[in-house]
Amino acid sequence: MSTAREQPIFSTRAHVFQIDPATKRNWIPAGKHALTVSYFYDATRNVYRIISIGGAKAIINSTVTPNMTFTKTSQKFGQWADSRANTVYGLGFASEQHLTQFAEKFQEVKEAARLAREKSQDGGELTSPALGLPAHQVPPSPLVSANGPGDEKLFRSQSADVPGPAERERLKKMLSEGSVGEVQWEAEFFALQDSNNKLAGALREANAAAAQWRQQLEAQRAEAERLRQRVAELEAQAATEPPSGSEKEGPGQSLEQLEALVQTKDQEIQTLKSQTSGPREAPDATEREETQQKVQDLETRNAELEHQLRAMERSLEEARAERERARAEVGRAAQLLDVRLFELSELREGLARLAEGAP
Repeated sequence: MSTAREQPIFSTRAHVFQIDPATKRNWIPAGKHALTVSYFYDATRNVYRIISIGGAKAIINSTVTPNMTFTKTSQKFGQWADSRANTVYGLGFASEQHLTQFAEKFQEVKEAARLAREKSQDGGELTSPALGLPAHQVPPSPLVSANGPGDEKLFRSQSADVPGPAERERLKKMLSEGSVGEVQWEAEFFALQDSNNKLAGALREANAAAAQWRQQLEAQRAEAERLRQRVAELEAQAATEPPSGSEKEGPGQSLEQLEALVQTKDQEIQTLKSQTSGPREAPDATEREETQQKVQDLETRNAELEHQLRAMERSLEEARAERERARAEVGRAAQLLDVRLFELSELREGLARLAEGAP
């Protein structure tokens, strides 16, 4: 059937459902999102159809007949039974206003179909009742026809639209069973949609947090590795310090020896001075000069020894201060490593809890 012969006269968007053929009580959604539902008018056959296309197939292909009834089961949900398709269609709208507009259009189309049937039965001239429908409800964008190969079989004679008493009873039963839990279903449906949106948002936030935690974990691992290397270097340096300390004990012993030697030389100087200053019989000038020379040499040697002693003391103090700084740095590095390891353990526990709680 070509789109030139079949034109859209009204369109809206709604969630499409069909009654479960097995239980006749539960609704089966046609998709996750709202679909476009349109009224089409075939001027050649003088037939109205409700069509909704999902993907490449027609979800709804229902010919409107005078005996059909559109029932509002809640503020945003309505349904009707199609005996030709042997099913019950349900539409969930975004607002009560959309539901009211669709119901009013259903009544207009149903009345137009009744007038067309009466004129065809009376043998009168077939006119187009769709000309009286409001023109502003035609959708602005062209809609494709839902007809596919073999759709000509969907149109039967108008006399086949009149069901028998048993068929009417069956349709009433289907409508009553389908609307039993409709209000509860609608509330659960929108609650599930809201819960799904919240879960999706929480999952996105969890993924972002997990990515940030992974980056932090990598940074912490790199920092921990650097600290381990630093601690290893400091431990190696500390391990080599005892021998250097023992080596520096030698200068300490040398200092004691130098002090003893200085004292000895001082005593010798004092002795020589006393000898030179004391009374002597017929002092020899040469011996006196030699003695004075020895005294000068001893004083020079004493000054050198005192200079070496002060240098040794400074070196010893510097070595002790360097050792204390190394020990303090090792202590700080060990404390920082403990803090980093504790943070890493907490981060691993948080990632494990997140992985367990993620769906």
